[in-house]
Amino acid sequence: MINYQSHLPPNNVLTLQELLEDLLSGDETRAENAVSALIQSGQDAIPALLDLTRAPNADSRWWALRTLAQSPLLQTEWLIPFLLNDPAPEVRQCAALGLAIKHDESTVKSLVQALSDSDTMTSNLAANALIKIGKDAVPALIECVKDKSSQSARILALRALAEIRDHRAIPVMMQVMEENSVLLQHWAKEGLERLGLDMVYIKPV
Repeated sequence: MINYQSHLPPNNVLTLQELLEDLLSGDETRAENAVSALIQSGQDAIPALLDLTRAPNADSRWWALRTLAQSPLLQTEWLIPFLLNDPAPEVRQCAALGLAIKHDESTVKSLVQALSDSDTMTSNLAANALIKIGKDAVPALIECVKDKSSQSARILALRALAEIRDHRAIPVMMQVMEENSVLLQHWAKEGLERLGLDMVYIKPV
């Protein structure tokens, strides 16, 4: 590990190097304490944490992203490559959680792409992040529901639209009610009910 020089105030018991060692110690209590201390270190810790995101070990990348995700200095572009490309599902999950904290409209396209992730937890966390972003995510979510290339992504996009409750989603929800998919129909019905349109889709006997 690179020996990072810290400019922490003298009353800090641990140096930056020691905090990084605690972060990767395998001891969860020590690691969580290190997360808090590294966040408090501010900009001083960022270069070291970014360096750790490039580590070959998935645990190292996870703890680095875990810390960056909670930092007020987080830039969402730091997380996107890990959400979309990291081989370890737990790292992709961590990136999705970090993006849910930030609520950045610029991440919508990447989060919608992540709805198709082979890891169901990652894709569900991406949906949760889109729900947190809210109305700014609606157009991309509507397009995802219309795109029939990934049924699982469509279901998650419809779930997000139901949670966001935006009237722009009504036409696509009505269209989905005609499809032969129990899950799609469930979320379309849920979305319409939340928008006060629960009687619209009921066909007369």
